[in-house]
Amino acid sequence: MAESESENRPQQQQQQPASESLPTASQAQTPGPRASRLIQVFDQALARTLRANSYSNFASCFPTPARHVPASLESVWRQLNAKLEESARAEFEEIIAEREAVQHLNELDRLVAEARARREKESENGNGTQSVNPPHTLGADELYNAHLTPYLQEAQSTLNKTLESTHAQNTELAQTVQAQRLEIEKLLSHLETVVTDIDGAASAATQFSKEHHIRQDAVQMDEEVNTQPSV
Repeated sequence: MAESESENRPQQQQQQPASESLPTASQAQTPGPRASRLIQVFDQALARTLRANSYSNFASCFPTPARHVPASLESVWRQLNAKLEESARAEFEEIIAEREAVQHLNELDRLVAEARARREKESENGNGTQSVNPPHTLGADELYNAHLTPYLQEAQSTLNKTLESTHAQNTELAQTVQAQRLEIEKLLSHLETVVTDIDGAASAATQFSKEHHIRQDAVQMDEEVNTQPSV
């Protein structure tokens, strides 16, 4: 127990400078409204996390030590929570320092205050001109449409050009198909004429062949008659 207390003292001594490192990270600046709110949200989230890791929940995971050595188990639980809180705060403060979150949030506070002051001054000294809505006052839908409209217009223009080109190509293809269809009809008509001529030639050849065979038969019969001896 004495060793655990001696180990906890350096941790507590190291924890105190770490908690004070936020204001001293920049000697000329202290956390403004937004930075303070960020730290407050972190503290609340860490507190809820530590409350969720209560001793009853921790002891329910180790029922045997909870019955026999509850004091030792409670000491382990306290050391675990202290270590968890210390490491979480150290990591959070390291991120705050690396990202210069306090300086940036304070700069944002300053810019917002200056913009609000300018708007109030312009409102007091207004000359009747129509006011323009500042970007930070626009809603999510308006900002979304404002960012998306240029891309949609460009996409629409590209799509229109593509459609026009496709329509021209389709027209050209239709004309080509029509010309090929007419050519095919002409070829079919010519082919029908050729087929008719061939059929006529075939019929004439068949008729000639039949007449030729008849003539040959007649000549052969005459020859046979002439070759027979007279009675």
